[in-house]
Amino acid sequence: MKKIYFIFLSLGFFSVCLGQLKAKERCGLFVVDILDGKVNGVKPGYTMEEVKTILPCFTSVEEEGGNSKCGGEVFYKDKDIYFYTQRNYIEIGEKFQGKLSIPLLGAKRGTLFKWLGNPKIADSEWDAFQMAYGTLVLHYNNAGKVKLIQFSSKSMDVLSLCE
Repeated sequence: MKKIYFIFLSLGFFSVCLGQLKAKERCGLFVVDILDGKVNGVKPGYTMEEVKTILPCFTSVEEEGGNSKCGGEVFYKDKDIYFYTQRNYIEIGEKFQGKLSIPLLGAKRGTLFKWLGNPKIADSEWDAFQMAYGTLVLHYNNAGKVKLIQFSSKSMDVLSLCE
């Protein structure tokens, strides 16, 4: 009788151990499709509310039309990715936590032709590529490696990036 009681008591403790609270990440892995210009299906032209609904784990928000010099912003600082909804572009920093369809971050300048072709505009610190969805801008560090990615639904002629 003691063995049966001990077995049931042990099973009770075991079920309590499995019932611990665990927080789940609400957004999951951020996947950036460079050639299609989207992050988890979100394109640069989406509204602030669409971005916040699809990716609800943002760390901060600056409303459009507010005092922000860059317009509407939805930031995911912990993942180093930023959505500028009023200016229709997305920015990905070098500490990005997610997956890129093309491994651009840290890639050496001049090795990107096989994916992107030649840049339409080149500067000493950045290159701008014409894409089917708009514009892709890659910024380089002193070693000539990609440190920042910006892509927009706007063409190079009207693109306005935040400084």
